[in-house]
Amino acid sequence: MSEVKVNKISPRTNCGTVTLGDSGDTFTIPAGATITNNGTAAGFGATGAVSWDTTVKTSGFTAVSGVGYFVDTTSGAISVNLPAGTAGAVVGFKDYANTFDTNAVTLVRNGSDKIGGVAVDATLSTEGLAVTLVFVDATKGWLVTDNGTQNTASTALYVTATGGTITCSPCGDYKIHTFTGPGAFCVSCAGNVEGSNLVDYLVIAGGGGGGMGGNAGSLPGPDLTDGGGGGGAGGFRESVPSPAAWTASPLANPGNARPVSVQSYPIAVGSGGAGQSCNCSNAPSGSVSTFSDITSAGGGGGASKGFPPFSGADGGSGGGASHRNSPTANSTTGGGAGNTPPVSPSQGFNGGNANNPWGNARGGGGGGATADGSSGCQSGNGGAGATTSINGTPTARAGGGGGASGPTTGPAPINMGNGGAGGTGGGGKGSGASLGPDPGGRSAGGTNTGGGGGGANPGCTTAALGNGGSGIVIIRYKFQN
Repeated sequence: MSEVKVNKISPRTNCGTVTLGDSGDTFTIPAGATITNNGTAAGFGATGAVSWDTTVKTSGFTAVSGVGYFVDTTSGAISVNLPAGTAGAVVGFKDYANTFDTNAVTLVRNGSDKIGGVAVDATLSTEGLAVTLVFVDATKGWLVTDNGTQNTASTALYVTATGGTITCSPCGDYKIHTFTGPGAFCVSCAGNVEGSNLVDYLVIAGGGGGGMGGNAGSLPGPDLTDGGGGGGAGGFRESVPSPAAWTASPLANPGNARPVSVQSYPIAVGSGGAGQSCNCSNAPSGSVSTFSDITSAGGGGGASKGFPPFSGADGGSGGGASHRNSPTANSTTGGGAGNTPPVSPSQGFNGGNANNPWGNARGGGGGGATADGSSGCQSGNGGAGATTSINGTPTARAGGGGGASGPTTGPAPINMGNGGAGGTGGGGKGSGASLGPDPGGRSAGGTNTGGGGGGANPGCTTAALGNGGSGIVIIRYKFQN
């Protein structure tokens, strides 16, 4: 076989004609070779034309510019890698066995190249489809030039996942996964449209347990007591789209949705701290709740009277302080600090103080998601929680536990005080003072609210009545247009 190597063939005269071969001759273009056209000539090497490869493709492959392919998806779906997008590049595809509607072909973009002006991999799913695509520029990328439609060549996908209890939002475009205990958020598709892999969240930790008061000692009566502090609410962290797609809480972080990929994300739902049954130590704090890189801190445990320094524990929201006997009137013990460790926006507020003048022997209220717990010399109410509609219904959560009450005057006459109210959003009530064997009235934080447990007096021996409420994790994302 003879071989001629030249860089250019030109006619003898200007505007002459160069003839390649004779009628009936065949010219073979090696695989991978590129034929460049000056943009005006028709036919040989013209932009938009392909040479069809008659070897039928039955599995995934990488397309070459200038070539059309017959693709047989009888045995299953096939992915085709498109060539790099350069102006004038052209590829073609034909449904060989009329099975694209059963097993589609996915055209995988090269890098950031677009298809039809959208950064989306194409799906060819129409029976018998024949389609030619030409790469135009970076703005539009690959455009369909004959047979088929651009909609056929660009299908937007959104997150698909399992885990928890799944519901749909009232508008129907969002799915909501609610976890009331440990589990996993399992993503099987992370979307293919810019931003379609983002999920919003509500992560609330377990509330702190309510503290225990102690006997007033110098005052008459068999069970005249001073009050323990209320438990702090579990940390409250939420994201919301910007602009918002639902009414979120005041603590929501706009535009802080988390990106997800195809994998399993462990979910931790914090348990509440146990209510204290003696004044030997502060009540336990709640446990953390987590999703992805978002961690909400457990609510601080409420303080107990017999355990110096009588201050509530720090946490998502701080625990309330306990009353203490002191030779110094108006001696103050402090509530625990909220938003510990610190995040922005804040995940909670401080626990209430407990003051010590005669007649104000009350524990401080636990901090809530949106307010500090009240001081024990007022009523020891728990701090208010926060309301969000992330689950489709306005719901308040993460209220602080109320502090327990002691005598309101002294040394005589002696009046009994009422326990502090729990904060809106699941905060437990603190128990009231009594000369009887059981003051009663103490209550636990609400289940799956992250509410703090109510503080107690020694006569209230049922510790579970002051347990902090368990937390919750809710994930919400758009799954269709």
